[in-house]
Amino acid sequence: MPDAATKPYYLFIIVLAQFAGTSLWFAGNAVIGDLNNELANPVNIATITSAVQFGFITGTLIFSFLHVADKYKSTEVFLYSSVVAALANVLTVVVPMTGFSLLLLRFTTGFFIAGIYPVGMKIAADVFPAKMGHALGYLVGALVLGTAFPHLLRSQFASYSYSLIIIFTSVLAVAGGLLIYYFIPAKKALTGFTFRSSTLYKLFKSAPFRSAAFGYFGHMWELYTLWAFIPIAIIHFNLLNNSSLPVSLLSFFMIAVGSIGCVTGGYVSQKTGSKKVAVMALIISGLCCFLSPLFFETSSIIFISFFLIWGFFVVADSPQFSALVAATAPQENKGTALSLVVSIGFAITIVSLNVVERVSPEYFKYSFLLLVPGPVIGLLALMKKRSLKSTVDTSKIKDSIPV
Repeated sequence: MPDAATKPYYLFIIVLAQFAGTSLWFAGNAVIGDLNNELANPVNIATITSAVQFGFITGTLIFSFLHVADKYKSTEVFLYSSVVAALANVLTVVVPMTGFSLLLLRFTTGFFIAGIYPVGMKIAADVFPAKMGHALGYLVGALVLGTAFPHLLRSQFASYSYSLIIIFTSVLAVAGGLLIYYFIPAKKALTGFTFRSSTLYKLFKSAPFRSAAFGYFGHMWELYTLWAFIPIAIIHFNLLNNSSLPVSLLSFFMIAVGSIGCVTGGYVSQKTGSKKVAVMALIISGLCCFLSPLFFETSSIIFISFFLIWGFFVVADSPQFSALVAATAPQENKGTALSLVVSIGFAITIVSLNVVERVSPEYFKYSFLLLVPGPVIGLLALMKKRSLKSTVDTSKIKDSIPV
């Protein structure tokens, strides 16, 4: 493996590839109205998002249990996953769709994103073993920007066929895979890995690990549900106030601002420690959950500013939870153990998505109150005695997957 310090562009390439691959995540969400116009049985925002989440959960577990990223070259896994995920994405506008086939393709896309996002993080860990804390802020920021990107495309190409957004994100994902494959040195594949069920039992016997894991679980209850329902929140604001705020464009900015939060949190954590950054982000995002009903009948500027602040802090703790979870995980079969925690976290997002989806439209402004338990549980987990130290030595993190 070449010395990463002599190749500063490696981080830029990995970040760009992560952004490109994860743009597939919310591609269906950005054009759900257009997709539903062609379906006999339309799907709602929670269902289409849950399909991707469930695919990601399944893929993460299978990739982990089979040790795919360790038995094979990570750069090859990243490329092949990007190609298959892009293919599943583009098929939604190539072949005739039913509700079932749409959800199956979104599931498949999510399944192979498990070979993009976590594997991309592993590639970063291989290339930057001593600078993981710094790199994590940029890498999770790339996920945030990639998640928001389809909304930007929709806002700029509203007068064109929605298929252009789907095709563009698919091409972008393949390009990201090629960048990783051709420009990032591949770590030699290893053999001899075995999975032991006892690892899963031993995992949660560690108090520091439990603290990091449950803090992450609370964080995940809030994060993806907020992202999924931001466009609905803007539509609801427009209806209540007889305004015409641009839904797709504002959705992009309200989600994408989190990428700045991730990078900022990464820098701050170098001085204060990951735990303190995570606690502060959870406090502020929790307050945003609690106060959210007050901002649906205010001025447009106040409403937009509120969601920009929330979007900044709701994901600012993600890189720090990655660092905390990775630093406190058992060394034996660490990748498998961490993948299990991430899978549980994404399973939690499916529950919160469907809980909020069931709120009646006339009471939508109160729906984000249902997210309050997430930050509260996360804070309680982090603040327990015998919990986490305030700092994490990220130079010792050799393997990490995202939150």
